[in-house]
Amino acid sequence: MNLNQINYFITLAETEHYTRAAEKLSITQPTLSHAISMLEEELNTELFEKRGRNVVLTKYGKLFLEYASESLRLLDNGIKKTKTMNGENTGMIELAYIYTLGLEFVPCLVRDFLTDYPDLNVRFKFTVGNTGEIIRGLKEEKYDLALCSRREKESQVQFLPVGEENLVVVVAKNHPLAAKDEIALEETEPYQQIFFTQESGLRPTIEKLFRQADVQPEIAYEIEEDNAMAGLISRNFGIAVMPDIPILKYLDVKRLRITRPVIERHIYMAQVKDRYQPPVVHKFMQYVQQRCKNKLII
Repeated sequence: MNLNQINYFITLAETEHYTRAAEKLSITQPTLSHAISMLEEELNTELFEKRGRNVVLTKYGKLFLEYASESLRLLDNGIKKTKTMNGENTGMIELAYIYTLGLEFVPCLVRDFLTDYPDLNVRFKFTVGNTGEIIRGLKEEKYDLALCSRREKESQVQFLPVGEENLVVVVAKNHPLAAKDEIALEETEPYQQIFFTQESGLRPTIEKLFRQADVQPEIAYEIEEDNAMAGLISRNFGIAVMPDIPILKYLDVKRLRITRPVIERHIYMAQVKDRYQPPVVHKFMQYVQQRCKNKLII
């Protein structure tokens, strides 16, 4: 069974006449008759019966017509949607990003992109999560692009650096360390720590930071999301090394600059290698890369 057979069947069902159907389809009547015969043979049933010079659908033909018509309708919608999503100036961009980028960075980046390209008819679908979830979704084709941490041993994924994220020690305003403005990481050793979960892309970076400082942190709590971590810190559940996210300005916490050890925390634009990307996704990728030539501080 092929699309031509289904199209021939629907046209014959509409015209109820082999000659008129063949003319409408711009094929010969024998070609149409052969196609219908092959379809009936495959379905092991008669789809049409003669009525004078015309043909009409049998009981089984009427049943098959419902499904055939719906199949072509869905296929037509799929073709139109695929063409729209892959147009030069139209389409959907499915973008995933880590929690720290959700309050300011991604909204500003996307708004600037849409403002700078007013002729584009682009919609975005946003997903927020941790780096582990995002990379899995990227490989499963749930997303076109991701803004996240770099994951080692991900040979399928290309990571392009797009910015740097400041890491700070965050403590409650009534914490003993709140009297400081900057801190060496070894000074945090006596205090309970709140860490990101193992799924977080930031966890390896923070563990490396403590190893460089030769500090064995006492991990009291683990949490996935940055805003929730900040809330726990403000209520004295512990202190944490975390990105200097905007919400920290509005909570009862103090941010301390880390003087030692010095470490860079990069954010990457990730995509699966050699996977087809529609034109509008390419435009957005180029825009992000151009913006990030200026070494964005997130």
